[in-house]
Amino acid sequence: MGRRSERLCRQGGSGEFAGEGDVIQVVSRAFDVLRCFEGAEARLGNLEISNRCGLPRSTVSRLTHTLTRMGQLVYLPRDQKYRIGPSAVAMSTAMMRGLQLRSLIRARLQEVADQIPGTIGFLIPDRFHLVYFEYARAPHASGLQSTTGSRIAMTLTAGGHAYTAALEEDAANALLTEMEREFPEHAPLLRSRLEANRAMLRERGYVISCGLFSPRINGIAVPMWSPQYQTYVVVNIGLLSAMYDEQRIHDEVAPVLLRLSATIDALIQNADGGLLAAGAGKPTGRTGTATAARRTDPRSIRAVDERRRHGQVPA
Repeated sequence: MGRRSERLCRQGGSGEFAGEGDVIQVVSRAFDVLRCFEGAEARLGNLEISNRCGLPRSTVSRLTHTLTRMGQLVYLPRDQKYRIGPSAVAMSTAMMRGLQLRSLIRARLQEVADQIPGTIGFLIPDRFHLVYFEYARAPHASGLQSTTGSRIAMTLTAGGHAYTAALEEDAANALLTEMEREFPEHAPLLRSRLEANRAMLRERGYVISCGLFSPRINGIAVPMWSPQYQTYVVVNIGLLSAMYDEQRIHDEVAPVLLRLSATIDALIQNADGGLLAAGAGKPTGRTGTATAARRTDPRSIRAVDERRRHGQVPA
């Protein structure tokens, strides 16, 4: 296993991992493996990792061996399992240094959580999922359990439906095609609702989904364009369906979410160093509603993608 794993550290060579394209695939698969460790205490064996990320066990064995040598994972002989290693922790710690913007976003989310008994989240995309970058929760919001770092499937949440609705048509279709290979049981639902979600986003500035994640939970979400990361981020509210049906969400929750998204949009537009910048810019005095509407218009990403194709915007 050692000799085979060493090939992962080289860019050339022969066999399964030869060639530039294979090296890129190996890097992608290595990140797939690391994504399996959602909690700091997670301990997983090769079979469990294989089942979680859909890779052959032999491939997982080679990847975990190499990731262990790199310090990204630690092998626990007694359990015959792996856990996140010191290098991965060090990388994430360095990335989390500047927290001013996160604190500002968290405070805005909590203000809304104090008004609405739900889970309010600021989410960033990660392949076929959205990850809670920050969240706030009303103390009495029973049944809604999310934390910072939680991952939710795009196919089953208002946030994912809003994100894909904001994408340019070609980008959305490419994403859905990949999803259909990975999640054939859920992806068709997202595709079937795509045009209706786009229409709602154009007309109202948000997307609502009812009962997708759970029959007990309804959700509403607004996507916003992040110039630092050249993608959409999402503000999402999850609510108990017994308390908030779709009409009540339109009437009472949507206006609050649109104001919240405008505030957060102003924050991220002024964050020169990105979402983890130490010195986030202050929001302007504008309400930001027009800015938020412009960022969620699918035409805006169309223009960005066109510039990217001509080399004017970094990918």
